[in-house]
Amino acid sequence: YRTQGGVYIHSDRLTVTSPVLMWVKALDMILEKMKSSGFNFSQVRAMSGAGQQHGSVYWKKGSTQILKNASSELPLHQSLKGCFSVSNSPIWMDSSTASQCRALEKALGGAQHLASVTGSRAYERFTGNQIAKIYSQNPEVYKQTERISLVSSFAASLFLGAYAPIDYSDGSGMNLLQIWEKAWSKPCLDACAPGLEEKLGCPVPSHSVLGPISPYYSQRYGFSPDCKIVAFTGDNPASLAGMRLQEGDIAISLGTSDTLFLWIQEPTPALEGHILCNPVDSQTYMALLCFKNGSLMRERIRDDCASGSWDEFSKALSSTAAGNSGNLGFYFDVMEITPEAVGIHRFNRDNQKVSRFPKEVEIRALIEGQFMAKRIHAEKLGYKVCK
Repeated sequence: YRTQGGVYIHSDRLTVTSPVLMWVKALDMILEKMKSSGFNFSQVRAMSGAGQQHGSVYWKKGSTQILKNASSELPLHQSLKGCFSVSNSPIWMDSSTASQCRALEKALGGAQHLASVTGSRAYERFTGNQIAKIYSQNPEVYKQTERISLVSSFAASLFLGAYAPIDYSDGSGMNLLQIWEKAWSKPCLDACAPGLEEKLGCPVPSHSVLGPISPYYSQRYGFSPDCKIVAFTGDNPASLAGMRLQEGDIAISLGTSDTLFLWIQEPTPALEGHILCNPVDSQTYMALLCFKNGSLMRERIRDDCASGSWDEFSKALSSTAAGNSGNLGFYFDVMEITPEAVGIHRFNRDNQKVSRFPKEVEIRALIEGQFMAKRIHAEKLGYKVCK
């Protein structure tokens, strides 16, 4: 499909998409490899899964019958090649909907009110804003669309042989779902596109059993007809479930960007971070915070202060006391998401700004500053440190 890393980055450098049929063909290839290696599909009793959050798929009118009646003689991507009104799906990397975000926040009475309803202020990758862009630029394409899936519910649909509903947890990353009532917000829908509720279907709890697997998979791969399909969810909610977090727990993913997620009982949605419905317990929530200056920032300080060695970095960290004798630093090589800030800011024990620290002080200031920021912003979203 001539993608780079699975995506197309368009000429405006803002629009980022993936070909829908590439995803379907990938599934075909995985299942064929499993079949040729002798995997016993008949022993599978139930199936669920996760998909990248914020990507969306647009089914053309009449596609439900093609999906339901797909011939087991053909790979699925061949049967579905005419089923999508938008052939290249907008994905989480897309940042081309700034005007739609502004319009949605204005229609809802401001960014904070939108966050109070949907769990997040308007974000460019969020599906409501992507739908609004498609409707404004290609109203005819929108009109030809009978169902809009998230990547997660799209994958579930392939196994179900019918349009799978969007689950509460992944659905709360769309700027469309009322996270308290677990229903679509009419003002949000109306601000994005007409007749949108019908195209989305009714959301369901993330652990819902949707029905038996499509006969296609029984006939082609030998799945038991009794195999159940459970709602699929987004990759971030699935991480919370997979980590087996419980109330009061925090998980931190130390990646290029650092991600913090936690189980939360009484959230307070803010302009920074996201509140999603909890995939494990529909009555509670999960908070998600993303920090752009993650491992690349740590690696840069490692190179500058520890000769590029993690062992030296760790020794330097161990050689200084917790609290760093009152020295504090904030390190943002690139514009941060949480909070919106850039630059290196160092303060000594007297709260005076300084231009540099000794190497071991610099290393501890970086680590302590990053983790204090995570705790502070988690508390803003309603996290309470368990005593």
